[in-house]
Amino acid sequence: MLNAIKSFFEKEISGAAVESKSGTVSMSVEIAACALMLEIAHADDEFSPSERGHIEGVLRRHFDLPAEKVDELLKLAEKERTASVDLFQFTRLISESYDLGQKMVLAEALWGLVYADGEVAKHETYLMRKLSPLLGLEGGYLAEARKNVENRDK
Repeated sequence: MLNAIKSFFEKEISGAAVESKSGTVSMSVEIAACALMLEIAHADDEFSPSERGHIEGVLRRHFDLPAEKVDELLKLAEKERTASVDLFQFTRLISESYDLGQKMVLAEALWGLVYADGEVAKHETYLMRKLSPLLGLEGGYLAEARKNVENRDK
């Protein structure tokens, strides 16, 4: 699987895959962010077409990827997400790589995903509260991101 990830990023996202001192490929922030979005999308046990569309749009806009590369990234992130025992590997990378503004943009994208299917499930809001400290966001920032999404959707 690491070879698939390395190949994707060497070909499509120059510099995104980073060689570590041990010679293995470090997970990219793009995969980490996508894996978190997929985790939110699957939190209510239903991955709706509107949720998939939201994720695809976020990936195209934020990472400047064409549609076919978005599909590859989704597949790689899904493999990483299902193989993972927790979310820490994803949140740690994002927390270390993103500044506060980038974390807020991600938080808004995640809240947008929660609202994408028209239903806010308890599991989704629980997961958002769980992710906040892992991403290094204080509760007030998470609430602000949610409010921004709610106001934008009105």
